[in-house]
Amino acid sequence: MSRTAVLFDLGGVVLGSPLQAIRDYEAELGFERNAINRVASGTAPDGAWSRLERGEIALEDFYPAFEADCRTAGLEMDARVMMSRMASQSAPRPAMLSAIEKLRTAGFRVGALTNNWAHGEDDDASGESSDGTRALKGHFDVFIESSVVGLRKPDPAIYHLACERLGKTPPEVVFLDDIGGNLKAARALGMATIKVEAPEVALSELARILGLDLTL
Repeated sequence: MSRTAVLFDLGGVVLGSPLQAIRDYEAELGFERNAINRVASGTAPDGAWSRLERGEIALEDFYPAFEADCRTAGLEMDARVMMSRMASQSAPRPAMLSAIEKLRTAGFRVGALTNNWAHGEDDDASGESSDGTRALKGHFDVFIESSVVGLRKPDPAIYHLACERLGKTPPEVVFLDDIGGNLKAARALGMATIKVEAPEVALSELARILGLDLTL
């Protein structure tokens, strides 16, 4: 079956990498690489990080809850500082925005599928969160936020929801993400998957799969 739709994760794919921001913070604190990330993934699905991304707790409640999760793992950190560092690296990547425009012009259905959180007091009056994520909505046919729908990757239900809103079946979709576990779940449903480390390499692979020139 031909691939006629593309799903993009946001952070680390269309936007700068929050994972790198966390790794830089880990290094600053003298932690092992991915120590904080292991707490976030290891406490799923009931830990503070998972609950934040499903919209079950507010950001202000997340800070002490995630610090407690980290403390249980022997890590003393400041969750507010960590989240600020992540937001500072969330600028859009021009090559990705250009590729999305080319895909839509060529007739592909294009969606965003992101694990995120409600920013509460950081939202402005228009409802745009301070990290600029929601400002990207106009670039996509479908825009799915974990904190809005109450589901998060890698729960298969959120991929089925994305396909339903795109009007496609999983074998018609290519999915780009920077986290292997999220890609594994999508691949099990029949999606083609691309792990994004270097954006240009990922876009070259996407172009190969689709037979479309996506150069900036």
